[in-house]
Amino acid sequence: MAFAVWYMSMDLTPLLFGHHPMGNERQIVSVGVGLGILAAAYVLDLRAKLDFAFWFYLFGMMAFWGGLTAMNSDKAFNRLVYALLNLGFIGVAVILRRRVFLVFGALGVFAYLSDLAWNTSQDSLVFPFALSAMGLGVIAAAVAYQKNRATIERTALANVPPCLVTLLPPRARPSERSG
Repeated sequence: MAFAVWYMSMDLTPLLFGHHPMGNERQIVSVGVGLGILAAAYVLDLRAKLDFAFWFYLFGMMAFWGGLTAMNSDKAFNRLVYALLNLGFIGVAVILRRRVFLVFGALGVFAYLSDLAWNTSQDSLVFPFALSAMGLGVIAAAVAYQKNRATIERTALANVPPCLVTLLPPRARPSERSG
């Protein structure tokens, strides 16, 4: 259902912006629809006993992150905000215990670092090595996270204010979590 809503939004974009949308209209619609699907996933995560929210989180992140990533920006500040947003996704993954945020966040950080390396050393022989080192760094970080996941999640949740812990879905709350 989430995929169908996202796909339908891409067909409705010409109706909203005219028959030949110019610029980032499709990306803007994708970001908006993605946010809506993510909100629905969160509500479903709060209420459902079974994990039906996974699919909504997946397609919501595909729409939201895909729209953000596809937006063209030649400003360094906008690219930095994009990188920080992706780092935030990694934090959300730890708090909500949803790996989909981790995957998209890691891809976004890698995309930002790759773009940064391209813009600073595209004509250099160092570029392929820098790109390889960044890829290995992302892999090493993923392995380290997996190895220390329980400790990282416990520490992260210990730093969440108690008033916000009550807003977490039941599967992510400290009392209902398993090691």
